[in-house]
Amino acid sequence: MSAELLAFAVAVPLLGAMLAVVTVTRQGSETRASPLLNWVGLITATLTTLVIIFMTGAVWQQGPLRLELGGWGVPLGIALRADGLSAAMLAMANLVALGTSLYATGYFRSNDEALHFWPLWLLLWAALNGLFLAADLFNLYVMLELLGLAAAALGALTGSRDAVSANLRYLLVGLLGSMTYLLGVALLYTAYGTMDMSLLADVMRAPGPTDGTALVLMTAGLALKAALFPLHFWLPPAHANAPAPVSAALSALVVKAAFYLILRLWLELFAPVATFGASMVLGLLGASAVVWGSWRALRAERLKLLAAYSTVAQIGYLFLFFPLLAATPPGPAHDQLVAAVVLMALTHGFAKAGLFLAAGLVQQQAGHDRINELGGTAQHLPATVFAIALAGSSLIGLPPSGSFISKWLLMQGALETGQWWIIPVAASGTLLAAAYIFRVLSRAFGLEPTPLRFVTDARTEVPALTLALISAAALGLAAGPLWTLLGLDAGGGA
Repeated sequence: MSAELLAFAVAVPLLGAMLAVVTVTRQGSETRASPLLNWVGLITATLTTLVIIFMTGAVWQQGPLRLELGGWGVPLGIALRADGLSAAMLAMANLVALGTSLYATGYFRSNDEALHFWPLWLLLWAALNGLFLAADLFNLYVMLELLGLAAAALGALTGSRDAVSANLRYLLVGLLGSMTYLLGVALLYTAYGTMDMSLLADVMRAPGPTDGTALVLMTAGLALKAALFPLHFWLPPAHANAPAPVSAALSALVVKAAFYLILRLWLELFAPVATFGASMVLGLLGASAVVWGSWRALRAERLKLLAAYSTVAQIGYLFLFFPLLAATPPGPAHDQLVAAVVLMALTHGFAKAGLFLAAGLVQQQAGHDRINELGGTAQHLPATVFAIALAGSSLIGLPPSGSFISKWLLMQGALETGQWWIIPVAASGTLLAAAYIFRVLSRAFGLEPTPLRFVTDARTEVPALTLALISAAALGLAAGPLWTLLGLDAGGGA
């Protein structure tokens, strides 16, 4: 029965999206959302999260799970697979999505926005779960396309000119990234006659020009979707102009899914092909992203734009691990680095979701998110400002957050492999992160001559605060279970 949970992880949100469309009511020529729409969304979100929790528990106890749909084995059938890495990412993604769903019930006050949000949101959720569980390269492409289409439509939900323009650019960039990825898949299928990753890993023993070309194409396409510098140009306007729940999903989940695929491909499929030089390219691009993204976040005038540029910087940290992984032979030290990069990705997912949800609440209640005009926010929205502070502490890397442990292991790996250049990059990124977070907090705690009157709602404040709290404390204090889930020894590193 445990393996069947993999199918439910995709089927439940997909069914929920269909039900969300069915609940639409018509009054004359107008289409309106049924009062049941929010309940359909919340029930679907809860059931999907419960499925993932049970699935994660099964992976914890039994090890990797695999399901061949319809009883057709590879290479003819479609297979789903869950191991420690995918289970960890799924757990983070679904908890963030659950909090975002609860937040959306209080955030969307327009009937039309809620009407379009829930079907697209649940479709994105189904594609996200399918991407983390897909066991072959073509189904990964299908899920990437569904994810990109749903994300672009959600980002343009407000209908404003800036939002539509930014997300049209995001859609075109996403299509370009998907097609580049698909070209690499086509090369591998032509050479080996299969797209199942486990079968490909067995036959790709001797690196050749075809494998190297596929590695470059697939990594470039996914790097575009992950907004790795300098391919990040689409991210800040798309994330900053989207509704807050959508911004949280784009930053915490969608770009993280592309990074997950790069990590999985480099560790499992292209391990014999990926050279240290290629890893250094990713590391240098990651270093540039850390410095450039942090600097632009410090200079940003709007809170959501600051959070968007912060995402560019935090994605850069993840790619700093690649040259360390390439220079570290298989063994405990290599395993610690893998766990550290996964822990940082999880922490960033929770922190960025909490930050964007809090920023959306500030923007909605104050009528703007201009940082220099946020005086009095701490007095009227104390829980929201506390969420910003907690999420910010995770982005900075303060203990006991998971990013503190990850940065510690990052710098330890840099010392052990002789890659000293990573240390000043990580240090400068940390200092710049502290500067832009404290800049926001200093403005929020300032006083205004005429205090604004804010109206709060537990449906929006509680999810933002909870997700930020998980990033700032829970992941760092409970990092040991992640090591266990990944099949590593927790006693050797953190």
